[in-house]
Amino acid sequence: AVKNGYPPESATYFGRKAIHIFASGLIALSLPFLFKEPFLPFLSALILALYTYLPHRKKQLYQWFQAKDNIREVNFCLMWGLVILIGWFFDKTFWLGVIPALFMSFGDGVTGIVRNLKYKKRTKAWEGSLAMLIVCVLIGLKMGWPGIIAAISATIFERFEFIDDNISVPLISFLVLLLFQI
Repeated sequence: AVKNGYPPESATYFGRKAIHIFASGLIALSLPFLFKEPFLPFLSALILALYTYLPHRKKQLYQWFQAKDNIREVNFCLMWGLVILIGWFFDKTFWLGVIPALFMSFGDGVTGIVRNLKYKKRTKAWEGSLAMLIVCVLIGLKMGWPGIIAAISATIFERFEFIDDNISVPLISFLVLLLFQI
């Protein structure tokens, strides 16, 4: 990215979004097919949260995806694990927790890439939100209308700057899906 004229922070942001999609998203997508219970995925998320927190604590960041003043990847790991764990207690198929994790992984990943391609920095913009909405609605179709409503809610809450979208996106979409579940 830097060789193509993007600032170093922008390249780091691309790295973060690649992890969103290729690590977190693909793993979340595999859960309903590979696991019967959520405890190993949850434990793995906690280990990854610690793994991403310690470089901040020691001031020895992984430059390709960590930024000095942005510890949000720790929240990402924690929320991923929590929605998977809590969702399983309501839905043993895993989908209740997986859908919000996919919104955070694929939806927020795509919005970040679209915005970064256009603006060469981390910013909120309608183009990214539209891309996120399309991706999340397609994912949400797995749950029918509740999934579509959760997708719209996640996209709206992703725009709010006062709360980390790694918290707001999975939390609001999980609560919407849970509301329809009970």
